[in-house]
Amino acid sequence: MNLIKPAALLLAATALVAGSTAAATAADSPGGTRVTGLQQTADQVLADSPKPLRVTADAVEYEGLTVTDAPVTKGAQDLACDYGHLCMVVKGTKFDFYKCQTWNLTNWTGDGPFTNNQTRGTVAKFFNKDGSVRWTSTAYQAGTATWDPIWSLRPC
Repeated sequence: MNLIKPAALLLAATALVAGSTAAATAADSPGGTRVTGLQQTADQVLADSPKPLRVTADAVEYEGLTVTDAPVTKGAQDLACDYGHLCMVVKGTKFDFYKCQTWNLTNWTGDGPFTNNQTRGTVAKFFNKDGSVRWTSTAYQAGTATWDPIWSLRPC
């Protein structure tokens, strides 16, 4: 009769839990690589964006943007956003922009809280499909926005 040592049992249980978590939060992409659900969401709304620099179970990090699952918020007052950042929730996902560049978007719809916590007076611009300005936000500002539809944005 083989006895399993406690350390081996703990290691096997840890691997099983880790595998279950990965399976629950990731799916195979066409290229055969593992992609988290969070990365799939980010890919769906960030058109023509560069590839992420780092992907974890909790975040997808780009140069100038971090995408995470949105915390449950009652409004913009509950949306944590570091100084110098423009943050918003779209479709249950938090986007935290901190690099001055134009970000092209797709499927950017619905309502959600936003916080423009950039340097005082910095103007974030949100654009229509034709490139015209749909609306602007001057830092500091927080509230709820209608994203229907935003096709690109420039945090600064």
